[in-house]
Amino acid sequence: MTLRRPLDHPSVWRREDMEGRDDWIRQFSDAELDEICAALPRRFGAPGFGKADFPLPALSLRLADMVDELENGRGFVLMRGLDRLGLDPQALRDVYWGLAQHMGRTISQNSAGALIGEVYDRGFDYTDNNVRGHTTNSEIGPHCDTADVVGLLCIRPAAAGGESLIASSGAIYNEILATRPDLVDPLAAGFRIDLAGKGPTGAANEVTRARIPVFSWYAGRLSCRFNRKQIEDGQRKLGRCLSEQEQEAVEMVERLALDPRFRLEMDFRPGDIQWLNNHAILHGRAGYRDSGDPGRHRLLLRLWMNIPNGRPLAPAFADRLNTGPRGGVHAREARAA
Repeated sequence: MTLRRPLDHPSVWRREDMEGRDDWIRQFSDAELDEICAALPRRFGAPGFGKADFPLPALSLRLADMVDELENGRGFVLMRGLDRLGLDPQALRDVYWGLAQHMGRTISQNSAGALIGEVYDRGFDYTDNNVRGHTTNSEIGPHCDTADVVGLLCIRPAAAGGESLIASSGAIYNEILATRPDLVDPLAAGFRIDLAGKGPTGAANEVTRARIPVFSWYAGRLSCRFNRKQIEDGQRKLGRCLSEQEQEAVEMVERLALDPRFRLEMDFRPGDIQWLNNHAILHGRAGYRDSGDPGRHRLLLRLWMNIPNGRPLAPAFADRLNTGPRGGVHAREARAA
């Protein structure tokens, strides 16, 4: 079934709706920071502990409200203020993991089974086969990750660049429906998407078993799964090309996500945590330059998380990594952080 009317939901917004507002930034209060410190009496070594090991009696209520905002509100939140604790990177990692335990269930991000991913430039070329953008300093186009929610904790920002950009996928859908309704059907039909070496077989050319809709209308919710590079690489690995209409549709989604009318930019400060609902938000990144000091290179920590009471997903849409509904990357190696 395909949605044939404009989506009306709090997650549908444009840049002008967010400019001049800061209610999407959640500052940690002094009391909340005290509670975090009390929950961190020793080094845990994330991800080796659970919710009960990191009690947050008051802050957990605010985190539950934030999860509701991600699922039923605008779809994004930026938490700010952890830098005031003066914690080292390992302690920040523990706090990040501890907060997440009160929000949902983390899933693996790579074949090593990593539950906390490190986003930094490893010197790879993003144009090479199966190279993932978070291992480079390249610009990354608008896309969705394969989990209900993605979190990014900034340990160190770049010397220059690296700004995050986000856009409402619902607003993009409404624009396409209003201006190019002929492109709705190919986007709803979807594509077999390149798994970039993350599939359970480990094969370099593995793609999704099913066609994954860019826009999936199911049980009264519109969900998005988009990554232009993985869509195009998937067709190449299948030995086919996108049709002219399919190519135009894919390019239009990307173009609108980058359009100043739709995109919202935000910088990352040390200690910031950005949380995004992948079903409602497209995100990307500007290219960046590191300083000459390796100890000051840009470093973010990433979590993929499924949340309690997350929206129903159509079966094909939910199996985005060939690992079953809402599954993470199949771990073929020993689990690591």
